[in-house]
Amino acid sequence: MSRLPARLQPAWPLLKRLHRLLAVLAGVLFRPFGRLIGDRGLPLTATAASATTAEREPEAVVLHPGGAAELLERGPAEGDPPRHWVFEKGRRAEIPARYVLDVRDGRLVGDYAATVTPGGILDYQTSGYFGLSGWREHPLFLRPRLPQVEHVPGTVLSLTTRGTAVNYYHFLYDAVARYGIFEESLPGEHVDAIVVPHQSGYQRQILELAGISGTFIQPRADRTIRADRLLVPSTPNQDLDAPPSATEWLRKRLPPSGRTDTPTRLYLSRGQQPGARRYLQETELWPRLERRGFVTLDPGTLSVQEQIDVFHNAEVIVSPHGAALTNITWSRPGVRVLEMFAGTYVHLGLWTIAEAIGGMHYRYLVGAGSWPEGKEMTGIVDDIDIPADRVEAALDDLLAAR
Repeated sequence: MSRLPARLQPAWPLLKRLHRLLAVLAGVLFRPFGRLIGDRGLPLTATAASATTAEREPEAVVLHPGGAAELLERGPAEGDPPRHWVFEKGRRAEIPARYVLDVRDGRLVGDYAATVTPGGILDYQTSGYFGLSGWREHPLFLRPRLPQVEHVPGTVLSLTTRGTAVNYYHFLYDAVARYGIFEESLPGEHVDAIVVPHQSGYQRQILELAGISGTFIQPRADRTIRADRLLVPSTPNQDLDAPPSATEWLRKRLPPSGRTDTPTRLYLSRGQQPGARRYLQETELWPRLERRGFVTLDPGTLSVQEQIDVFHNAEVIVSPHGAALTNITWSRPGVRVLEMFAGTYVHLGLWTIAEAIGGMHYRYLVGAGSWPEGKEMTGIVDDIDIPADRVEAALDDLLAAR
């Protein structure tokens, strides 16, 4: 959605439904011709589980097991209004066992990196996308054939999935953290190339700090990569669960430097550009925060190591919802976090990080607007409208909590 022009963003709910419907209709029309087109033919069918993909095409697909499944029991999250349905829904999660899917002559489609076997099976478990109810709605079916195929010889590792090319949170938890799954499932395995976003400065910094090196291939919407051998780690953060295994791997792999001369009370501003999830009462709230010793921080102006160090040393963090809060991955137990949301978009991804680490004091505040319980929230960039008095009271309560 962030790629939509601002004038079109209010129409996002309608456009998303249309997008899904068109994918279904186009797939019905174009899938039957898949075998006739060759490498660029659309997948003929799909599986819901990678284990099924391996069973249906054993001559080309192997599943290498990694860590065990995780059953997560979380919360309740504290906040206002209490027991918000998004957080209640997220209190229990079952994370499937980790693995690497090994596909001989496999194809990796688009910048969302859909996995397709030589027999024309879409492995949906490693190819999920935002807001779909099933594989038939996948955006790869919106065109009559796959993007241009580029053959990459040797063994290719994919760390790419939806959102990883443009979002800090998804890059860390849906791309980089999966390298840990590759290491545990295939220890000592050599690869000839890695498909991973690396055009942004923060992406290159994170890859270097995590010790991930080699020949990098940038995923692109207009390209299908065909590998002699394609390795695809599982995607345990598909539902924004921040599994403890991923959080622990990131904390160990990207440690703080030991620096201690950083501010301990942070306010993360999103600026005042309309339609960018800004906090509307920021100018009224800021003097009250400043009196309490807060500093305004834009993590995007810091290097990745500096962000790790600042959040590791932080004691209190106040922020509108946004990817910058992903940096609590490096905060210590005991840190106090107040996250603010618009009523039309409440997201549990940062709370699940806090829960995975344990010992953090997390609170949420949901502002004006509402969304029916259980329905997909589409106000992704809606501005946040919460009276400054309410934020101040919630902060003081958080600071006083034991």
